[in-house]
Amino acid sequence: MANGSRQAAWEFFGTELKRRREDAGLTQVDLGHRVFVSGGYIGQFEQAIRKPQLDVAKRIDEVLQTDGFFERTWRKLIDDRRYAEYFATVVELERLATKLCDFAPVLVPGLLQTSAYAEAVTLATNPFATGEYVQERVAALLERAHILDGTTRPEYWAILHENVLRIPVGGPDVMAGQLEHVVTMAREQKVLVTVLPYSAAAFAAMAGMMTLMEFPDAPPIAYTEAVYSGNLLDDPALVKRMQGTYDLLRVAVLSPKASLALVESAAEDYRRCASST
Repeated sequence: MANGSRQAAWEFFGTELKRRREDAGLTQVDLGHRVFVSGGYIGQFEQAIRKPQLDVAKRIDEVLQTDGFFERTWRKLIDDRRYAEYFATVVELERLATKLCDFAPVLVPGLLQTSAYAEAVTLATNPFATGEYVQERVAALLERAHILDGTTRPEYWAILHENVLRIPVGGPDVMAGQLEHVVTMAREQKVLVTVLPYSAAAFAAMAGMMTLMEFPDAPPIAYTEAVYSGNLLDDPALVKRMQGTYDLLRVAVLSPKASLALVESAAEDYRRCASST
């Protein structure tokens, strides 16, 4: 579904939500209270500024007695089989964000991955996957990365733990190409890359993978991920704590210039290793 038609469909979702809420004699605050979000969030859903999570869509159906209408609509719009259910909403939110901040403790963030690196990661986590499955996952990732193209791209910050540079995903040739791609993206000012060195071990222990997202007309959101699970956090207090953690990580990173020099050095080492084999 094209972005324009997808947005129009979300606007329909919001219009229907408003109509059915008013038919039930509920205010935005009333409905928000019953589905465990704020009234302001209900207003953002109705204006198609923010998309509800699946569990919220299900609770709306229960409260408004809409026989699964909002769950079915949500699944049609956002439940892309190329992504895990817990990550599909994140992909939609990335497209709306004006600022993205990633901390990557082990792997290159998805928005910066090359196709060869993404394929190696997919095969490592799905050793019996078919070629079609792998290519579908890689294509989905590359599609996500298009948000960094064009004049309306978000401001993007990426903190890479030094692990990301040292773990040889896919072998020397793949790693050389991947790190060279990161450098190119930084040189083109599509991302501000910094590296958290091994010497900052105490800071690394503070956080796992995280993404912070900011929007023009909605509160910020944080996302964390573990094995086969993800948490999208929109509680203001939790998001503020995550932002504080990210700020502390920024204190410990190398400067952008030193970070790029380290990434380039690692890429050169991998390239030499690849050429000697």
